[in-house]
Amino acid sequence: MKARKCNIMNKIDAQSWKADMPDFREKTKAFYNGEMSKGDYKGYSGRYGSYAQKDGKASMLRLRMPAGRVTKEKLAFIAEAIRKYNVKKAHFTTCETIQLHDLQQEELCRIMEDALDVGIVTMGGGGDFPRNVMCSPLSGVEADEYFDVRPWAEAAGEYLMTFINAEKMPRKLKVCFSNSPKNIPHATYRDLGFVATKEGKFDVYSAGGLGNHARFGVKVAEAVEPEMILYYIKAMWLTFRAYGNYENRGKARTRYMQEICGGAENYVKAYQKKLEEVLASGEDLKICVKTEPVMKKGDGVRISGARILPQKQSEALYTVIWHPIGGQPNVEELCALSDVIRNMEDVEIRLAPDETAYIINLTGTEVEKVLKATPDSAETVFETSVSCIGASICQVGLRDSQALLHACVEAVRKAEIPNGALPQIHISGCPSSCGTHQTGVIGFRGAVKRVDDQMKNAFVLFANGEERQGEERMGREIGTMEEAVIPQFLVELGQTVAASGMDYKKWAEKNPQGIDAVAANYL
Repeated sequence: MKARKCNIMNKIDAQSWKADMPDFREKTKAFYNGEMSKGDYKGYSGRYGSYAQKDGKASMLRLRMPAGRVTKEKLAFIAEAIRKYNVKKAHFTTCETIQLHDLQQEELCRIMEDALDVGIVTMGGGGDFPRNVMCSPLSGVEADEYFDVRPWAEAAGEYLMTFINAEKMPRKLKVCFSNSPKNIPHATYRDLGFVATKEGKFDVYSAGGLGNHARFGVKVAEAVEPEMILYYIKAMWLTFRAYGNYENRGKARTRYMQEICGGAENYVKAYQKKLEEVLASGEDLKICVKTEPVMKKGDGVRISGARILPQKQSEALYTVIWHPIGGQPNVEELCALSDVIRNMEDVEIRLAPDETAYIINLTGTEVEKVLKATPDSAETVFETSVSCIGASICQVGLRDSQALLHACVEAVRKAEIPNGALPQIHISGCPSSCGTHQTGVIGFRGAVKRVDDQMKNAFVLFANGEERQGEERMGREIGTMEEAVIPQFLVELGQTVAASGMDYKKWAEKNPQGIDAVAANYL
């Protein structure tokens, strides 16, 4: 769907952020000159969507993509920056953004500033600010969605940018929109989630989140008219200001408020009270979003394949799935994709929380060109597994989750485990759960393990998590496994499932303790 927006309040011109650039340049120079500690710089630079990497010798930059939408113009800018500055590493994140890595200070500042000219804002990409607003990636083209929630997600993203300079924000504020019970962006367990209903309205969930003290969200409102969503966002901010924990940084997240307020029922009352205050304030936060159907026609070429999805539009339009292993695309392919779609009508990319990129609104002929430009893609369900960026780059990471994922993929390929015998797994390098290990079918969390009086790199194994709305479930912890044996464990698990003649889902349903039996020799 195309969208036209009206009276979105307090929209900030991206160009106004350029006024902050001289100060960022000065602080970044001081850090790289050794005049500012890594901790102090992290506390400062997160506001700009950038952090120094683990070794302190290079930086990453997080490019916000509201609702996970990457237009041709934005992709062209990214491709140009990759080529101009010889960027070697990019990452599709679990918050539907694009990160560039291994940047030196001058190219970091130039990309950050030049990105504003094409509407890419990095402000608030880290630190104590509203993060990138997430959305079901195929919203608007998915056949079984309740309605297209993307325009509302984008409107929410614009409004949340006005909070970048607000006082007393939670340590993070993650807002997302789901178009169906698939709950792909985990709207029922974020800081604030808007969940589409069959009636074209939203149910609203609040005070959820993964990581330490993980909690599913509390339903605070039902059947909300979409035009009213900004009132609910402001009420969320006011609720945290009133009840949030500002004394303990580790607890400065909305999910802790359920206990602070004395339980879910009391939290709902506290939220509703702030909502009433917002509604009574007289502030006009109503928004109007008018959607228009995609008018593009197919070219008569019918096509199918493992990486091809038909869209709900009847005129033979398609989506191509591109899932680089670990969400780390080959930058040459990323640039090639930009070149290929540059002149294609209505084509754009949608990023997903599982690090998949969907290229939408393609004719049959265009599909063939996009497939040719993006050959390095997952070939099985297991290869679509999710990993955070890992400890080789992340300052707070414990284990190199990306290295583990690549080792596992290599081992599973070598063993020729058939597709379906292993599910998509989720790997987080630390308890923060950026890889969403806690609700994955199989999850791993970075840890350490004592083996023969020596501390070894390890991961905690979780199983049987569920993300689907109405069926949400945290995975149960099975035990701690030394990192070196995890690839072989997965090979044995895949062989066991394959021998049963079932796929992993059916096998696990029939053998609920089956994974425990296979894991026993590796724990």
